[in-house]
Amino acid sequence: MVNDTEYIKQAEATRVRVLSEALPYIQQFAGRTVVVKYGGAAMKDSELKDTVIRDIVFLSCVGLRPIVVHGGGPEINSWLDKLGIEAQFKNGLRVTDAPTMDVVEMVLVGRVNKEIVALINQAGGKAVGLCGKDGNLIKARPQGQEGIGFVGDVSSIDVTILNTLVENGYIPVVSSVAADETGQSYNINADTVAGEIAAALNAEKLILLTDTRGILENYKDPSTLIPKLDIQEARDLIGTGVVAGGMIPKVNCCVRSLAQGVKAAHILDGRIPHSLLLEIFTDVGIGTMLVGSHFTP
Repeated sequence: MVNDTEYIKQAEATRVRVLSEALPYIQQFAGRTVVVKYGGAAMKDSELKDTVIRDIVFLSCVGLRPIVVHGGGPEINSWLDKLGIEAQFKNGLRVTDAPTMDVVEMVLVGRVNKEIVALINQAGGKAVGLCGKDGNLIKARPQGQEGIGFVGDVSSIDVTILNTLVENGYIPVVSSVAADETGQSYNINADTVAGEIAAALNAEKLILLTDTRGILENYKDPSTLIPKLDIQEARDLIGTGVVAGGMIPKVNCCVRSLAQGVKAAHILDGRIPHSLLLEIFTDVGIGTMLVGSHFTP
């Protein structure tokens, strides 16, 4: 049986080993941009939320340039229910009529975004909240499917405001609401926004925090996690049905960002405490890393 003194020594040795293992990665990625899409269970569970926020601040403190893009589906649903508006979905997309768009903008821009900003600031970071309308960051266009209302896609990205913020030590926190040329607001999928921002910034990494371990060979068996694959392998997994359902748009988002110059894309389980740091700063990693076909470490 390990006594208290021995346990403390083991814990300290583990901490030192982890820090030592992290050092070359911290050196390699210093000054590089990392775009984190924050959503899922890590956004709802208060303890997980605390660890994600601390991890984002840690990234900033050791010299990386984190940019956070967030969703907020559950809170949108909660407010629609409070206001007596029925939440509707079609082909996996939220049907966003004019009253629903008002709620989406109110919740994402006015509540969720500012909560994340406040938490980062409380943890010692310097966060600034934005939506796609700020500084013409994102121009939207209709997504195109019939009967889904003001669901948008990214028409263009202007990263000037993001560069200004990160160069001055701020952590931008972006909600996925943007407007078209006429000023009409659109609700855009947060994964899509994160991928397009990562591509426009030529980011080192795009990281999607999800509620699954990553890409699994057998979706029922977490032990079948695929730790690394390239663009063609990812496309093949979609073609053979290994990647299916809600994972398809996430993988497509990663592939699109890689094809536009992002160095690596990661799909992580945000339910695992400190999954961000474990993936970026350890040799083994914890989720699935997607890389370009000609990736060199």
